[in-house]
Amino acid sequence: MLRDLAASRCPAGGETVNLQQLRYLCAVVDHGLNVSEAATALYTSQPGVSKQIRQLEDELGVEVFVRQGKRLAALTPAGTIVVATARRALVEISNLKRVAEEFRSEDEGELAIATTHTQARYVLPRVLKGFAARYPKVRLVLHQGSPRQVAEQTAAGDVDLGIATEALAEDHDLVTLPCYDWNRVVLVPNGHPLASVRPLSLEAIATHPIVTYDSAFTGRSQANAAFAARGLVPNVVLTALDADVIKTYVSLGMGVGIVAQMAYDAHRDADLTCLDASHLFPPSTTRLALRRNVFLRSYVYAFIGLFVPRYDRAAVDAAIGGAREPA
Repeated sequence: MLRDLAASRCPAGGETVNLQQLRYLCAVVDHGLNVSEAATALYTSQPGVSKQIRQLEDELGVEVFVRQGKRLAALTPAGTIVVATARRALVEISNLKRVAEEFRSEDEGELAIATTHTQARYVLPRVLKGFAARYPKVRLVLHQGSPRQVAEQTAAGDVDLGIATEALAEDHDLVTLPCYDWNRVVLVPNGHPLASVRPLSLEAIATHPIVTYDSAFTGRSQANAAFAARGLVPNVVLTALDADVIKTYVSLGMGVGIVAQMAYDAHRDADLTCLDASHLFPPSTTRLALRRNVFLRSYVYAFIGLFVPRYDRAAVDAAIGGAREPA
């Protein structure tokens, strides 16, 4: 499609569409049509981005954007197709580099993973230790953030894969693989009155101040929904981005903690009592996300297999292939 649009305007031997134009185009769209923000993200000038976009439109012979004065207001119908095609072209260019790297040295490179604090702190250490032993020449890079940030970084190609509980399945640019289900526990200081409540109930928890995750993290929406379904409004006195901070403030007596079950370690958290809450909240599913149509290095398959053994190379290829858009 991009070739057809370009051919309609570009004479033989004339200017042609280049990768910089495609990157600038996608950056502008990714930043809400804000050219200034796109230029900042690209480490270039606003006039330079605007010039490249204009040149792209001239070379294609179509308007990509609807303009209101100097402001970009929307994509034109042709622009919507051009952007989608540009994204696919950039992915394929990136794939060419990965193919070359794979055949040049299949056990060297970089594996970048976007994930949340809970995954990085409590789930991934064992997996990454095994991976590092198997691939000592592969540099590991962890990007920690909220589930939405994990999804955005993965979709943008800033990382090889993303691991989180929320947001990933909502992004249609990603292929997501369900990994494992988990639930929550309630943490209280040793000797706390709530530890003697049998059975533990949402009503009992709601009578105490609560310390838990920020609203963007680790199943907070499911926990909120569980309280709301019982007509309860929990008294959340403090929220944090990771479980270690939550446990610190629970230890100080500021409230009872609601955290992911894998965040509790009986040895390290000896000053806290862990109360099972799986009967009070619906389970959550941690997912692994990959971009569509991306060539995966061999060591990426190996990491996935270590993280979730049921996903061997054939299973990953089947999942990606079944989710790909028609050519």
